[in-house]
Amino acid sequence: MVMAGHGGGRGGGGARNPMVSLRSLVRDRSVAEHRVKKGTVRRILAFAIPYRRILGVFLSAVVLDAIIGSVSPLVLRAIIDRGIAHHRQGLIIGLSLLTAGLALVDAGLSLVERRISSRMGEGIIYDLRARVFAHIQRMPIAFFSRTQTGALVSRLNNDVIGAQQAFTDLFSNIVGNIIVVAIVLGTMFVLSWQITLVALLLLPVFLLPARAMGARLGTLYKEGTELNAEMNMVMTERFNVSGAMLVKLFGRPADEVVYFEQRAARVRDIGIKQATYSRFFFVALSLTAALATAFAYGFGGVAALHGYLAVGTVVALTAYLTRLYGPLTQLSNVHIDFMSAVVSFERLFEVLDLEPMITERPDPVPAPTGPVTLRFDNVDFAYPGAEEVSLASLEAVAKLERVPRTPVLHGVTFEVAPGSMTALVGPSGAGKSTIAQLATRLYDVTGGAVSLNGVDVRDMRLADVTDIVGVVTQDSHLFHDTLRANLLLAKPDATDDEMHAALAAAQIADVVVALPMGLDTVVGERGYRLSGGEKQRVALARLLLKAPRIVVLDEATAHLDAENEAAVQRALDATMSSRTSLVIAHRLSTVRNATEIIVLDEGRIVQRGTHHALIDEGGLYRDLYETQFSVEEPL
Repeated sequence: MVMAGHGGGRGGGGARNPMVSLRSLVRDRSVAEHRVKKGTVRRILAFAIPYRRILGVFLSAVVLDAIIGSVSPLVLRAIIDRGIAHHRQGLIIGLSLLTAGLALVDAGLSLVERRISSRMGEGIIYDLRARVFAHIQRMPIAFFSRTQTGALVSRLNNDVIGAQQAFTDLFSNIVGNIIVVAIVLGTMFVLSWQITLVALLLLPVFLLPARAMGARLGTLYKEGTELNAEMNMVMTERFNVSGAMLVKLFGRPADEVVYFEQRAARVRDIGIKQATYSRFFFVALSLTAALATAFAYGFGGVAALHGYLAVGTVVALTAYLTRLYGPLTQLSNVHIDFMSAVVSFERLFEVLDLEPMITERPDPVPAPTGPVTLRFDNVDFAYPGAEEVSLASLEAVAKLERVPRTPVLHGVTFEVAPGSMTALVGPSGAGKSTIAQLATRLYDVTGGAVSLNGVDVRDMRLADVTDIVGVVTQDSHLFHDTLRANLLLAKPDATDDEMHAALAAAQIADVVVALPMGLDTVVGERGYRLSGGEKQRVALARLLLKAPRIVVLDEATAHLDAENEAAVQRALDATMSSRTSLVIAHRLSTVRNATEIIVLDEGRIVQRGTHHALIDEGGLYRDLYETQFSVEEPL
């Protein structure tokens, strides 16, 4: 059956479909040596439970289809031997009508199989994709920082489809082919055991070279997949805004064309080889069937002349021969087909079995109401190791690196009260952004606690934490969608008036109104249709629309020019005036206006106080001020 949009299958007579036989032969035979993990088959069957009734109807249709297809040659035999040979016109007409009726039923069953298989197959694909996608959404940021995006996409595409075939192609072909082979061989032995034996002896003549060719073709398919992935990666990197700008700035378009053509040429050459080897398979299968048919007509014709066989029997035998080799070829490789499907499922289970590091308590504490105080209490933190958050297969490495966790925060304690602003300063790598990530529970502390009004964030629902804490980073991301869609991410039920109010507060309303389609303007990949300052102000508008009680700004104005920085700063002043604010300082103005400045070095708080107090105290803050800030404004 041909799965809608996902390749071949029975399709009402799939047992006679050479494409199914070819796909069976080109599978990676190394999977036969794979050891199935305990419980895998039980987990696979669990996905079939919602479809058990429709699966039963599907397999019944497959069996009936196989039986009808196997009965047709006997009807032809009866037409010739009992009708034509004895000049029985009524019998000929009746059996001809029966043949037509069987053909109509077979066609109807084919449509039923296609419909059921599509519904079941697409349903399983949906279930698997939705479950894997939902699980990946629960993974920590560390997971995404390590894994290859392409590897994750492959799990949701290639492996999901490979797993789906276990329920449609594999089930239908095994059941249908067993029925076909049993009926065909049994009937052929009754009609002529001699011709049947010769037909079976011819099978290895086709199967042995076909398997060798299939192994070679499988290697070509694997190589072709890798080359296509490499070519697609080249296109993806060069077609995004950053990649295209890099190529143009360095004046290398011609070199990039050559670079791409080399990879496209390799894909072309592999495609030619695949087509050649595939045609060999079809020619070999057709030739074997033709040789068997020639023998059947030759031997059977001579036997018919001498009265050993009836003419109708010879015709029936040749009809059965055309139905025999495809199913036998597929059944000879059924173990490989089964293991290929199991491996696809295991690759999906591998992702599903990777436990998220950030989890909720079964009985979460209600979120605090009213203004919120953010407190870090003796916090220690070390980033998780690769084995805790990732898989080797998702990082394209043989095995994950195992290195000791290195602490990046040591005994950090501070408190940010409602209406106040605390600024974090320090050299690169001091732990400033790490503190911002702990405040939003992108990671969990390894020691101490982060609390909101005295409630440990680990005891709260994740949704409550994200509702209370809002973040704007120095590189705010916008999806390739409309401004409206990007804003609604913060508040899905926001009205146009609310969105315009947020845009006005973020000093970006005039820009949006001037756009051709206003809120419905598509911002482009990563928001590249907007300037850096405009994109930051849209991000601030999104934060304002969310209206969090705690605002975390991770160098939100770091990459802006003076004009844009001033506009964003005005928006920040309005945003932070009545909220609990934690700011990773970059601009002098942010530092000077902070209620408290915390100076970090190597994960420890080394100084704290107001700007003037720290200047008078000297130490690291004064050094940072003189090197980073004093160019903006004299002491």
